Amino acid sequence: MGAALFYHLTQRSLEATLPPLLEKALGAGWRVAVRGSAIERMRRLDERLWLGAEDGFLPHALAGGDFDADQPVLLTVSAEIPNGAACLMVVDGAEVSPQETRAMERVCILFDGHDADALARARGQWKALTGAGIAAQYWSEDSGRWEKKAEA
Repeated sequence: MGAALFYHLTQRSLEATLPPLLEKALGAGWRVAVRGSAIERMRRLDERLWLGAEDGFLPHALAGGDFDADQPVLLTVSAEIPNGAACLMVVDGAEVSPQETRAMERVCILFDGHDADALARARGQWKALTGAGIAAQYWSEDSGRWEKKAEA
C-alpha cells in the first residue's frame, strides 16, 4: 500500500525542489512519473531538468515520445503512466486518486505555499487520501529545512 507525502513549498521553487526528490526516488530503484496539469509547465520543467548540476544527470523525458515506457522519469499531464512508475510526483494541483496511491510505492504532492488555490487544493487532496485510509505525511520547509509537521 502506498503512502502520500505532501511537500509545502515556501522557501524554494518547484524547479529547485523537484530534482533532489527525483534523485532520491531513482536511488530507491523506482521509476517516476511527474504529473502536472498544464503541458507548457511540464515543458518548462523538462527544460529545467536538462540544466541540472554539471556533476549529475537526471534521465527523463516529456511524455509523448516513442520511448515513454523506457524512461526512468516521465513528465506528463495524463492519468496514464506508461513507464511503470512506482513513484508519482504530483505538481500544480494535478489529480491523484486513493486507488492510484495504493498502487504506488510513494506519491509526492508538491504545492506552492504562497498560492491560496494551491493550498486549498492540497488540503482537499489530504482529506480525500487520508479519508480513504492512505498513510500520509505533511512536510514543511518554513524553517529553511524540511520538517515533518503532521502524519495520518
